[in-house]
Amino acid sequence: MPTSPESPAAASIRPAAPKPSLQKLFLTGLLTLLPIWLTWVVVKFVFVMLSDISQPFITPMLQNLATTYPRLHWLDDQWVRTVLALLATLAVILFSGVMARYVLGQRLLRWFEALIGRIPLASIVYSSARQLLDILQTKPDGTQRVVLVDFPHKEMKSIGFVTRVIREHGTGRELAAVYVPTTPNPTSGYLEIVPVEKITPTDWTVDQAMSFIISGGAVAPDSIPFSPPSVDEKPH
Repeated sequence: MPTSPESPAAASIRPAAPKPSLQKLFLTGLLTLLPIWLTWVVVKFVFVMLSDISQPFITPMLQNLATTYPRLHWLDDQWVRTVLALLATLAVILFSGVMARYVLGQRLLRWFEALIGRIPLASIVYSSARQLLDILQTKPDGTQRVVLVDFPHKEMKSIGFVTRVIREHGTGRELAAVYVPTTPNPTSGYLEIVPVEKITPTDWTVDQAMSFIISGGAVAPDSIPFSPPSVDEKPH
């Protein structure tokens, strides 16, 4: 038997859905925009940093073109200088990557490193940065690269990268130099010297750890070690 359509009176007495409060709307909007904002902060930091590298070379050239050819006055706009400087830096990076694969590029790199090595302060900064990048691409001896350390106290953990293992003077105890990056900008952080037995090793790769740090912990595996392994669990 066909059902009769609902009468207007019955529809009018049906309770309306509760309207969300301003607090719920604010939290929903905040959680919606937060990933976009975080992405923008990281991308803006990288893009501004890259564009600033080429600004001293691009800006005078564009200003001269705009002065010589009035029809090209738009080249002197700030956004044009920023975009072209960014593209110039990216082109140099890609060109360097291509050249590094060939003998000529490798010779130029060795010549540049030898030149930098003659400058006292620059040689320290360059060699340290070069060694750090090389270290992060390999697995250290005696421990994992990505670890957890007690920070800021023993009931809390932070992701860190073991850069090398040294020994304590007098006792010979193994100590790990651990770089603890900050979120969402992993280029800043802290350097800690931690006894090897106090660190918690993980099976994460450097890429997985960086994703975890930049995302504020949102991109993470379902489980993670928290306590340091006991003496019986340590490999001999």
